[in-house]
Amino acid sequence: MRTVKQLLDNKDRDVWTISPDSSVYDALRLMADKNIGALIVMDGDRMAGIFSERDYARKVVLEGKFSRETPVKEIMTSEVYSVTPDRTIKDCMAVMTRGRFRHLPVTQDEKVVGVVSIGDVVKALLSEQDYLIAQLENFIAGGRG
Repeated sequence: MRTVKQLLDNKDRDVWTISPDSSVYDALRLMADKNIGALIVMDGDRMAGIFSERDYARKVVLEGKFSRETPVKEIMTSEVYSVTPDRTIKDCMAVMTRGRFRHLPVTQDEKVVGVVSIGDVVKALLSEQDYLIAQLENFIAGGRG
């Protein structure tokens, strides 16, 4: 089973962040520019939360707030789950499914070193299944000789 480190080694490792005092509008602009669905909210060197499209939809749009006037800290998710690089992809899927979220920060020594999305995890799991199926087909074909 592949680890989070192996997954991160094969993808863009950029971690896009925003400060808690930034406006929701600025966060959305950055997410649109980078084509991503979530930002890590950093208060100095400390991860203070995560801001996602879901936070925007549920806590700004539905509550009638204005994105240019609302600070990220007012609507971000403060309770953030994370994984370390040595965890497996299957571990990530379990954490994300249980918590019902789509982005998972990767931390090492209390520093954010990456972010994995549900898309990254599903892609990695499908790749592993494809490899296993190919190995089994080769084994079966070799056994008919």
